[in-house]
Parts: sequence; C-alpha cells; structure tokens
Amino acid sequence: MNVTTDRFPPGPTMTPILQSASWVFRPVPYLESCRARFGDTFTMQLAGLPRLVILSNPSDIKEVFTGDPDVFHAGSANVVLRPILGRSSLLLLDGERHMKERRLMMPAFHGERMQAYARVMRDAADRSIDRWPSDPDRTFSFHHEMQEITLDVILRAVFGVEDGGTKSALRDALVRMLSFGEHPGLLLLIGSDGTLRWQSLHDRLGRLSPWASFQRVLDEVDARILDEIRARRARPGHGDDVLSMLLAARDEDGQALDDESLVSEMKTLLVAGHETTATSLTWTMLELLQHPAALRTLRDEILSARGASGATSGGGPYIEAVVRESLRLRPVVPLVGRRLTAPATVGGRQYPAGTVLAPSIWLTQRNPAVWPDPDRFKPERFLGWKPNPYEFLPFGGGVRRCIGLAFALFEMKEVLARILERTELTLAPGYKPKLVRRAITFAVGEGLPVRRVRPS
Repeated sequence: MNVTTDRFPPGPTMTPILQSASWVFRPVPYLESCRARFGDTFTMQLAGLPRLVILSNPSDIKEVFTGDPDVFHAGSANVVLRPILGRSSLLLLDGERHMKERRLMMPAFHGERMQAYARVMRDAADRSIDRWPSDPDRTFSFHHEMQEITLDVILRAVFGVEDGGTKSALRDALVRMLSFGEHPGLLLLIGSDGTLRWQSLHDRLGRLSPWASFQRVLDEVDARILDEIRARRARPGHGDDVLSMLLAARDEDGQALDDESLVSEMKTLLVAGHETTATSLTWTMLELLQHPAALRTLRDEILSARGASGATSGGGPYIEAVVRESLRLRPVVPLVGRRLTAPATVGGRQYPAGTVLAPSIWLTQRNPAVWPDPDRFKPERFLGWKPNPYEFLPFGGGVRRCIGLAFALFEMKEVLARILERTELTLAPGYKPKLVRRAITFAVGEGLPVRRVRPS
C-alpha cells in the first residue's frame, strides 16, 4: 500500500466560522457538496474545534472501526457532550473503563431481554393512539407523539417508574432538558475540551445566561435521577427495568456502578434512546406515507401476523426491511468520531495524533458505489441480504457500536406495527417535507404534520 504523508486531505476553503454555520444550519447540502468536490474523504475545520476528516469509503471506515481502541478514541471525540451527560457517560469513556462499564450494561440490552419490554412498548403506543384526534380535518404532529411514546418507554422500561407523582416529576424535568437540548446552536457553546465557551460573558449575565438556565434544568434532572437511585437502593428488588439491572450489576471484582456513573448512564440512555428513536420512527412514517405500495405491503404483513389473542408483534421480514431502509436513507445522527491518541494510517494517508476521523453515516449510506439508486426508498434491498457493518452503520460501529441497538430496533418495530394495525394516517394537505437540525440529530421539518384517516 502506498502511504502518503500529507497531513490532511483537501477540504472546504471557507473560514471556520462559515463552515460552522453551514454545518449547523445546512448540514446535508454542505456534506454532499463537499463530497462532490473533494471525494469520499475531505477535511472540515469548524470554529473552535479540531479538524474533522470526513470518511465515507467503507474500506476506510473498516480501518477506523477495527483499529486499536487505545489509538482510536471515541470518548474524547464526544467530549462536547460532557457538560450535558456528565463525565462518567459511556459515550465519553475510553480504554479499559469504557469496556468495563459496557460489560456491566450489556446484559440489560441483550436481545433475549426485549420480550420483557414488548408490552411496555405496545401499551405506550396504545396510550398515544388513544389521544390522537379522530376528526380527519384535524392535523397533529407525528414526531411529538413519537416523543411521547419513546419517553414513556424510557420511563417504564429503563427507569422503571410507574404512574404517580415520581413519574410525573421526573418526566417534567426530562422534558425540559430535552427541549433545551433541541436547539442546533447549543453545542456551539461548548468548546473542543468540553468546557463552556465565553465563560466571562456567561458570568456577567448570571442567571440570565442561556447556559445558566440550561444548567438549572440539568441539575434538577440529576437530582431527580439520584433520588430514584437512592430510593431503589433502599428497597432492593429484581425488577425487569434497566435501572434495576444496573443497580444489581457487578464487575469481575464485585464492584457496582457508583451513583455518579449511574446518573450519567441514565441520562445517556435517555438522550440516546428517546429523541433518536422518536425521530427515526417519524422518518419511517414519512417514507411510508410517500410510498403507498410499501405501506400496503407492510400493513398486510402486520395484519396477517396478528395472533389468536389479537396481539400483533413487529417481527416480520418486511417490517425489518422497512426499518433498516429508513435508517439507511435517513440516519438520525450524521457521523461518528474517533480522536487519534497516536499517529495512524487510514486509507493510505497518515494522520497525526489529535486528528478526529469522522465516518459519515449519511454519506456512506448514500454512497452510489455501495447502494444502487441510493436516494430511493427501497425496503426490498434488505430482503435476503445483509450489508457489512462498514456500509450500513446507523448505530456506529466496532467496539463503540450503540449499546441500545437491539432495544431501538425492537421498539421501532413494535410501535410501528401497533400504529399501522390500529389506524391510518395521511400527510397534512400542502405539506412539503424537509430536513431540519435538532442539536445533534437530523429531524423531519414541522414535526411531520399528519391527519387520521380512520379511528382505531
């Protein structure tokens, strides 16, 4: 292999400030125009951040995902999330501590555990559907309803909180945190080292500072979660929820997760498993409403799978294909990062320590060299075929692949099946879909306004 010693591939020539604005407010046109001009590998320089080397060639991504995890650090590449998630979040850990906490958490998300959560997911979908207006002239936000469902699932299946004052207080605090976190400019307030930018300005503004307002919400969320952890420790049990399993988990030395780690991990599961799943469900519904033949095929599969008890499970091959094709075409998170702790060679190019290599989920999953007709919604491409993990990476890859992958896929199928079994929807008249930025996620514009064709 010929190795070049060029430090960085070509990239946009605009200033870091203009690149940052393009990346925040027009991310897809920006990414696609860069690939059209520079190829599968190019460099972005965002204001206040180290250079990002964007990769979309599967062979290069394989080198990153299979590289030495002591050299390719994901945690330090995610440090911008530290003020939100806390320093003990699995997303921010590297090395042995990351592997240790991952091993502790994995049993709660093992595939066999999913059936324990199925009823919670279907019940959450039913409660949401029961609230939807039956008047075909009334429009409502599908994305908002998916947020309600996924938050309900998080509270019950992950936190183990049932109806009552505790659930209401925790839910309200989490909703406020998530609402603050939706603004696309939020992460621009955090520097590349995880500290707050323009600290002196925030100090002068005091309680009027936007970050101070957000910090008060974060403090309340931390306090609510810690209260729940302490209450659960005082009445130990063997619940099926994730928090119960994490409280009972012990490493090879018999050590449990401490309170700081538990608070960070519960917030991580909320942020990673709530908004992302709600947004993915929304994109999936948009694609189905725009492709009536696929919608009919899927509904037929769901209704034919209904058991004698009347319960429907989202386990057929076509719903699996629909979900995966939606995740391919509309990945919620556009890229993942690895910060080099030592020089490394990827794709025949040597990069110095400190470089952030960023496999682009969006560009890779729309790479025409891998995906024929890449911009078309074709669930059939996943029937009887499984792409390799360097071509299809909506949950990241390697030892850092999302720990909640099985949970998210299972939840999407269960909720989608329940919706299509019970009701029919149509897009609001005149609605023109567009992609919008919501913090780190790519979401459907206007929350996907829909109307109900028939009641349940």
